[in-house]
Amino acid sequence: MSLMPHSPALDAAKIHWRPLEGFSGFTYSVLAVDAERGTTDFVVRYEADSRIFLHRHRADTLTVVMAGEHRIYAPDGRLEDARPAGAFAFTPADADPHTEGGGAAGAVVFYSTRGGADGVIFDIMDEAGQVVGALGLADVAGLFELQGGKPGA
Repeated sequence: MSLMPHSPALDAAKIHWRPLEGFSGFTYSVLAVDAERGTTDFVVRYEADSRIFLHRHRADTLTVVMAGEHRIYAPDGRLEDARPAGAFAFTPADADPHTEGGGAAGAVVFYSTRGGADGVIFDIMDEAGQVVGALGLADVAGLFELQGGKPGA
């Protein structure tokens, strides 16, 4: 078994945070993509007291809150969960739609996705809960290429 060389500690201050065109409330950086296995790893930095677009996870997703507070909201805007730094959560594919964002000081959250029907990681939804777009494995691979294939770059 070949092991990937380890990297230095992930320092959010040294990450090159990138906006995702057409969306607000967060920036991201891709850490790894394995198209053959259908996996992605990335970090998201949520702005303070932010809420992003309504979406549904189409791939199994593991999250670890690295800094701040990660908030999860129901489609009606009700706060469902507030996860402090160090919290770990698993969201199975096709879980209920939700929005998420940062607490009073924002949040930095690590995401690891596994699988996803037809390569789709997230369904993007409008306020009525209708699917209006998707973010897939190929999209994240393209974002990683824009970083020069370098984690956090």
